[in-house]
Amino acid sequence: MARKRNPNGAGSIWQRKDGRFEARVYVPQPDGTRKRKTVYGATWAECDAKRQELIRRDRQGIPTPTRSAKLSEWLPYWLEEFVKPERKKTTYAKYETHIRRYLVPLLGTKRLENLGVPDVRRMLSAVASQASPATAKESHRVLRSALTAACREELISRNVVQLVPAPRVQPRELTPWNLDETLLFLEQARGDALYAAFVLAVALGLRRGEILGLRWCDIDLDRRMLTVRNQLQRVQKELYADTTKNRRTRTIPVPLMCIAPLRWQRLRQREQCREAKRAWDETGYVFTTRTGRPVEPRNLSRSFERIAAAAGLPRIRLHDARHGCATLLFAAGVRPRVVMEILGHSQIAVTMNTYTHVSDDTRREAMGHMDRLLKRRRHSA
Repeated sequence: MARKRNPNGAGSIWQRKDGRFEARVYVPQPDGTRKRKTVYGATWAECDAKRQELIRRDRQGIPTPTRSAKLSEWLPYWLEEFVKPERKKTTYAKYETHIRRYLVPLLGTKRLENLGVPDVRRMLSAVASQASPATAKESHRVLRSALTAACREELISRNVVQLVPAPRVQPRELTPWNLDETLLFLEQARGDALYAAFVLAVALGLRRGEILGLRWCDIDLDRRMLTVRNQLQRVQKELYADTTKNRRTRTIPVPLMCIAPLRWQRLRQREQCREAKRAWDETGYVFTTRTGRPVEPRNLSRSFERIAAAAGLPRIRLHDARHGCATLLFAAGVRPRVVMEILGHSQIAVTMNTYTHVSDDTRREAMGHMDRLLKRRRHSA
């Protein structure tokens, strides 16, 4: 009986002159094209099993390269097909920078299967010398993620990056402002157009993007409640609204010190709207330009740094105000879980290990407790 013919694209099997069986199937490539893949088997059944596996991968949309893909081919494909649909634009932009500036120039000619531990070590050393150990550590993370995806797609059998430790990075020394310095900054900023934004940064520890992403519908001044649900981000040439960093919405009680600046901001914005007339662009944002458009994130940081310099304060970033907020809350006796919810962290370890700093006054107070305890024990003895 004649063997039933396979459908188009399913390939065919024949016996070679050397006795082995051969099959060829058109399969998808990492770059989106289709090429013919050849498999062999000692028996017809063995060859057919390999052919069926290629067909299964094709139906599931899994690429099967006819040759081991180069990193210069796989990394851009992974970026577009895996990272772009799932991750935030800021993450995509960061990964794209590392791939374009470091990974492809240094490892692009290597094929996935041939990439070895020495290649990864040389890449990390080169990036650390070109940029910094912190940049090399991030490149390590990007490459590891890309090769993990290649392992899941069964393009390679192991991820060699996991065999190479990431470079050690010295943590940046950070000393947030103490209470007196914070109050001095707020006093200096009182006449600035973005004063209310700085009050929110100091009192609530909001991220820069969260401050600029606030809309009036997110704030209830009568009930003194504020909901953080969006952030405003600038990625390359695009200014856009995005979800929060951990994609979670949080509602925070607003302290009294924030209410008057927010009311003043609303009155000021209404006056600007009347003056701009038809030029006004109604966006609903709390902080806007004179024509209602969103404030550029970098401009908020520039204003913060300018005011701090005018006040003669130690130089810190706007984001460091989050560290100061956490430290002041802990000094006031607020529980760690509550601080975590206010700052919008997904893990309490981040709050405890990164965003809390012990001030000299707190250390002195702790040692004062020790004095009293030991003195009491000595007298009782």
